[in-house]
Amino acid sequence: MRRLNDEGASVALLEHEVSGGRVVAEAQLDAQATLNALSVEMTQILIPALRAWGRDQRVAVVLFTGAGERAFCAGGDIQALYHAIVKNQAAGETVDSYPFDFFASEYRMDYLIHTLAKPTVCIGQGVVMGGGLGIFSACRFRVVTERSRVAYPEVTIGLFPDAGGTWMLRNMALHHAIFLGCTGVHCNGGDALALGIGTHSVANGERDAVRNALLGIDYAGDAADGERIDEALKALPAVEMPLAQVGAIPDSLSLEGGYSGVVEQLRRLRGDDWLGKGVASMERGCPTTVGVVVEQLRRAPGLNLAGCFRMEICIATHCALNPDFPEGVRALLVEKDNQPQWLFGNLDGLDHGHVLNHFDPPWPESPLHDLEEGA
Repeated sequence: MRRLNDEGASVALLEHEVSGGRVVAEAQLDAQATLNALSVEMTQILIPALRAWGRDQRVAVVLFTGAGERAFCAGGDIQALYHAIVKNQAAGETVDSYPFDFFASEYRMDYLIHTLAKPTVCIGQGVVMGGGLGIFSACRFRVVTERSRVAYPEVTIGLFPDAGGTWMLRNMALHHAIFLGCTGVHCNGGDALALGIGTHSVANGERDAVRNALLGIDYAGDAADGERIDEALKALPAVEMPLAQVGAIPDSLSLEGGYSGVVEQLRRLRGDDWLGKGVASMERGCPTTVGVVVEQLRRAPGLNLAGCFRMEICIATHCALNPDFPEGVRALLVEKDNQPQWLFGNLDGLDHGHVLNHFDPPWPESPLHDLEEGA
């Protein structure tokens, strides 16, 4: 194994030599104190590395891992975003560009992973949420364990399912997408496999077997390498996964009736079970987020991958300018009083015009206008 960057960096860039002079490239997120939460620094390490690996004929596959036992990646560095947004809103102007830099670099990185000219594998142990799910879902092969906890939980903080969340949700059954996006419900490894979010599984304590399997493949540098990787991952020792819960989501959930119709359909699922807990989370969560998710899902079928990311950066920019996101972070993660004062006090009071404003471009040209020309 050869390390390409300095010890102590928030992402370790590693190359493992295999037969035939080929290389298994590995990017290991290593910010364990924050559950490997993404920062601008991490994306600035990953983007040039991914571009270089994509061009390098020696590289057979790119593997994403997370250091430590608790998480692959819990999302973005929300507290850093919060402090910059609060500073900007107090000043009445942008005095700290961190939020806008973060969203642009994160989404560009995710798009690059989606479109990388190499097979990609991710091991999603522990917490795989928000921006972490963005990386995970961008990979071709997505390995979960019996301890995986997967979610887009942004309704609790006033953000929305981003980092490619639009693309992930639009490519699953609509009733699943509605429930996951609007409630932020936590899924286990069995759910992830049932939803197609995960493609393979391994025991949490045997995660090194994934890397070892990749190192044992006789790569040819052709399209069949993907089949070789799939076979190697399928040959991993079987693990008993938790029972999937998503089968309880009624397939009758639809976008009929718009925002109010979706909320009413979800409210019929109240109760003490997994479904009911998800609905309760929605009721406590940010009304604007629920409205944004419904509109995301309505628009998503007409968008390609690049279009999804451009829509997301538009929404995210408005979230960084509006009060709900910093208020949600304050209540949940900073002051931890769990009493967010949302702009609209409850789901029934949401102004749909406010939701639609999130989809109006706040700049003459999108920071991601060039995605289809290259990541």
